[in-house]
Amino acid sequence: MKVGVVADTHAPRRWKGCPPEVARWLREVDVILHAGDVCVASVLDELTAFAPVHVVMGNNDGPDVAGWGAVERLELDLDGLTVGMVHDAGRAGGRTARMRRWFPSADLVVFGHSHIPLDETGDGVRIFNPGSPTDRRRQPHGTIGLLTIEHGRLAEAIIVPVT
Repeated sequence: MKVGVVADTHAPRRWKGCPPEVARWLREVDVILHAGDVCVASVLDELTAFAPVHVVMGNNDGPDVAGWGAVERLELDLDGLTVGMVHDAGRAGGRTARMRRWFPSADLVVFGHSHIPLDETGDGVRIFNPGSPTDRRRQPHGTIGLLTIEHGRLAEAIIVPVT
């Protein structure tokens, strides 16, 4: 299973429509995870043209994103891999231990908020932040994440520059 991971799209201020380089990667995925700060639900409608979307609420998301189906925290099974999702995973110190407490059965936790791409393992859990495709802040590139899940395990997790 191929999974596209996005966060912090911040539409319409930053996301004016799916950037071509993001679309190029999302055409190849089976499912999309959006780790919050969508800002307007039309982004989620746009993403569903590529694959089914799972989304969590970000601190900049309002009632339309909640109405679309976003929740504060989400846990799902993707091809046998237990994945937790949350927008804000808290401060960097102690993050893997915190994610283990929040999602005790998760193999992987996807989050956003910082706009800083991260792939880290600790305390028995892997955490993954795709960064932002449209609001890179102090990062050299806008980014998304791509996951490959095979037989219930995470075979590959990569951060892809899209700007």
